[in-house]
Amino acid sequence: MRIEKFQRACVALVSVSVLALGMQTPAVAGIVGTSEAVSAARQETPLSTVQAAIARDDVRAKLAELGVNAAELDSRLAALSPAELSMLADKLDEVPAGGDALAVIGIVFVVLLILELTGVIDIFKRT
Repeated sequence: MRIEKFQRACVALVSVSVLALGMQTPAVAGIVGTSEAVSAARQETPLSTVQAAIARDDVRAKLAELGVNAAELDSRLAALSPAELSMLADKLDEVPAGGDALAVIGIVFVVLLILELTGVIDIFKRT
């Protein structure tokens, strides 16, 4: 009698185990393309890029000077759509921080050289 109960318990346990094996779904993995990985990585990037740019002390000081409230700015950033955030982040990356000083110096030099060669000014004294 005791062995019979033990056998029934073992059969029930093995039956439940076999049924549980059939319920598990296999893991499905696919190849992730480069464009999918980049787009997934860039989904968080625009907001963090804009927030990092605005978090700088000099930017906050300039915004306060212009009369922009920090709390209002954060709420407006939260209200932007993902496309608008992406466009704003792209514009932040494109705009140089202090202007391109080397290009300005080069343009000024070329203008002065042209004016010197045409005789309008006399910067380089010829003796």
